[in-house]
Amino acid sequence: MAGHSDNDMGLPGFDKPVKVAIVIAPYYTAIAEAQLAAARSVLEQAGADHEVIEVPGSLEIPTAIGIAHRLSNFDGYVALGCVIRGATSHYDVVVNESSRALTLLGMQGVCIGNGIITVENRAQAEERADASRLNTAGGAAAAALHLIALTRRFGKPKGGVGFRTRPDVIEVAGDSEGTTTA
Repeated sequence: MAGHSDNDMGLPGFDKPVKVAIVIAPYYTAIAEAQLAAARSVLEQAGADHEVIEVPGSLEIPTAIGIAHRLSNFDGYVALGCVIRGATSHYDVVVNESSRALTLLGMQGVCIGNGIITVENRAQAEERADASRLNTAGGAAAAALHLIALTRRFGKPKGGVGFRTRPDVIEVAGDSEGTTTA
């Protein structure tokens, strides 16, 4: 992956196909095109298939990921957009709520690389979108791939946390020498 990184983990390898959705809000066209090219480059380098889903704005990115996660078969997602501070508090709402929603999805086990650029001005956005400079979209694609690899490493959940139940036995607290049934 091109661009600046103090912690370049490289890209994970996969023994089974990987399908990633790039969910992008192309509000600033040139920035979006650079982000898309950078994310695609990383996904293709890892051999991942991808599909692009466009949404109107960065606030819609988490909703689109949630819908796709419930109704499709993507292994992971790359969230791409650009929010440049304006004169009102709308910037703060978009930045905080899109980030919060992506984090909540991630905590539910959805593999998301967050490449939504949040900046003060266009020059900062261009620097972060440029694959040869900060390459935030490439970093987000790599993050999604690492989370997919981690999910595959741990496999599917093997049951609930804590007690393992049998449908024919009701367990109650009591005897430490074995199961006490009621």
